[in-house]
Amino acid sequence: MGKPTGFLEYEREDSKAVLPKQRIKNFNEFHTPLSKEKQQLQGARCMECGVPFCQAGMMLNGMCSGCPLNNLVPEWNDLIFHGNWKQAYERLHKTNNFPEFTGRVCPALCENACTCGLNGDPVSSKQNEYAIIENAYKEGYAKAVVPKVRTGKKVAVIGSGPSGLAAADQLNRRGHNVTVYERSDRIGGLLMYGIPNMKLEKHVIDRKVEIMKEEGIEFITNTDVGKDIKAAELLKKYDRVVLCCGASNPRDIKVPGREAKGIYFAVDFLKSTTKSLLDTGLKDGTYISAKNKNVIVIGGGDTGNDCVGTSIRHGAKSVLQLEMMPKAPDERAENNPWPEWPRVCKTDYGQEEAIAVFGRDPREYCTTVKKFISDKSGNLCKAVLVKLESKKDSKTGRMMMTEVEGSEYEVPCELVLIAAGFLGSQKYVTDAFGVELNERTNVKTALGKHATSVKNVYVAGDMHRGQSLVVWGIREGRDVAKEVDESLMGYTNLS
Repeated sequence: MGKPTGFLEYEREDSKAVLPKQRIKNFNEFHTPLSKEKQQLQGARCMECGVPFCQAGMMLNGMCSGCPLNNLVPEWNDLIFHGNWKQAYERLHKTNNFPEFTGRVCPALCENACTCGLNGDPVSSKQNEYAIIENAYKEGYAKAVVPKVRTGKKVAVIGSGPSGLAAADQLNRRGHNVTVYERSDRIGGLLMYGIPNMKLEKHVIDRKVEIMKEEGIEFITNTDVGKDIKAAELLKKYDRVVLCCGASNPRDIKVPGREAKGIYFAVDFLKSTTKSLLDTGLKDGTYISAKNKNVIVIGGGDTGNDCVGTSIRHGAKSVLQLEMMPKAPDERAENNPWPEWPRVCKTDYGQEEAIAVFGRDPREYCTTVKKFISDKSGNLCKAVLVKLESKKDSKTGRMMMTEVEGSEYEVPCELVLIAAGFLGSQKYVTDAFGVELNERTNVKTALGKHATSVKNVYVAGDMHRGQSLVVWGIREGRDVAKEVDESLMGYTNLS
């Protein structure tokens, strides 16, 4: 520990965000990193405590505390404080295949478990991670490392999201010949089309994919396994197949008027914007537009927030975000102690932008849609909303959100975006391989394992564990690679 009193001497300093009314003029990332010297002082704030919860990745009260990748956070914080940036990169890359992704989009589970945050501001580990990887690219040592020996074993990875890319990267490092199949026109899966540009600019993905290609991984796009190519053909051609197709079934809502024109799933809305942006800079007009429309976003998570930010960039007339549950507390409650994940209210970038543009927080808590109203042409024009309250169900004894009688009210609305989460894997893929599913329609495996009910077929990511974070996708990809490698070689040296 290079600076035992660093956390006492230096205040936390974050990268500067472009003001909301300025950043909504484009779809670019909007944070200005600290200078190298200032970032090194942020590394000095790390206490290198005896029990580093930041890297634990353990489950507490049903929530993950610390990094699921078990990143060696205190080590690389200390290394950047001493100016050993290359060694910091080597320690970071040892556990995390894609710090350029997590340094941008991870909710920083490490910081929420930071000991320094118990009585003050946590160490800015996420921004330290971002600084390490971007410096590595700048200095030229985040480069391709081609395996010296090939095993002759062939593995197909289906899906190029976080878990698929991590599995491919690990298996290629081991010397196996890896081919990644992606049904979209670009590599990245959720990273490419599920996360908006202002959170993750797509050249960052392309930069890493080019390195992976140099290292020997083959990528095949515009190929939908189960439709364009048969599962039997892949099982015959490859020694192992790894399914990383995500939890791709969006959760719908069932209310009268759902068939009205102007109601979309959030994933379709976000994908259409990103694809049009990348193809033509939004000039082709092929995306679902929120311009001059009253928008309702149903769902309060990250995807809902992304819809708010994207709608504002389109030029929406108004944006309303509905959350069924009550507002979370602004500070930790007594029954949510550190180092548990903090169940507190978070105002994200999209909500900040709505406040700046419209003068109010877009979120309406304890509220849902009761009915959609369309005009004579079938186009959505209004929504009937209703307030909710928590009541105990007389049959089950469980607390349920129920409608407040007489609380209905109408709002104008021409565009609705459903951001209510995802439910399990897509049937045509699981049917193609004949894998067994669990009660949540995720692919079933033994506890803690990734082998499916079909010989030589493995599964990882959201398709295995359900909708989750990018960092969990990477964890899953690393774990399945280790299991596949052991099945091929009789042992594994992957971590």
